[in-house]
Amino acid sequence: MASLTRSVASAISNRSYNNVPASAAALKHIFHVSSNKDDEHHSSHPSANSSVSVKQRSVGGLVNAAYVNAAPTQAFNLRRNHTTNVPSFEKYKKANTSADASRSFAYMMVGTTALISAAGAQATVSDFLSNMSASADVLALAKAEVELASIPEGKNVTIKWRGKPVFIRHRTQDEITEANTVNVQELRDPQQDAERVKKPEWLVMLGVCTHLGCVPIGEAGDYGGWYCPCHGSHYDISGRIRKGPAPLNLEIPEYNFQEDKLIIG
Repeated sequence: MASLTRSVASAISNRSYNNVPASAAALKHIFHVSSNKDDEHHSSHPSANSSVSVKQRSVGGLVNAAYVNAAPTQAFNLRRNHTTNVPSFEKYKKANTSADASRSFAYMMVGTTALISAAGAQATVSDFLSNMSASADVLALAKAEVELASIPEGKNVTIKWRGKPVFIRHRTQDEITEANTVNVQELRDPQQDAERVKKPEWLVMLGVCTHLGCVPIGEAGDYGGWYCPCHGSHYDISGRIRKGPAPLNLEIPEYNFQEDKLIIG
């Protein structure tokens, strides 16, 4: 019993390990373990290449000495450099590659792009403005034509222009003289008669009271012109405010004469 114990202790103390490559294929190739069935120690001669002696557990006994024949490690395959031939692109390169030529080409491209962008922006703005502008029927209503021959001397005509009444007066010579004899320094809104007419015999005004927008009555009032019955404003034969709460004279619209026609607007 003591002899058996010493044998086990000696086997454990003399036990050694050998580091081998971790490849499974290499282990199968280089290792060959031999053991006998009767738990006897057999000596196997190492091969010509190399041998490593280790002790392993036997199948039937406690400890069995065996020898492992280790073949030389296989040489590593060296990674080779890529040897593919790179094609030549010389025929695709520009013949003239100077700095001045490249700069000129860049400037030309920038200028062309700017011109195209400006043309596109101008077309866009023009289309937008044309869509926003008034149509033909609206433009037709923007102007009003009046036959002057249809208005006798000393009479008023009222027409509608842009939703507002317009007074047209064919004045007599006495009315023109009366309008010019007024002292404008005494008027609330000083204005000469010549400043309000293009032809002395034709007086054209908007028929809207400058007080609260009422429509005055023609050939009425204390001065023989127009009278606003709403708040009592009196205008003379030139359409100037002479009495009442209105602060300004009757407004003069834009108009022109074309032969025997009056064009308002």
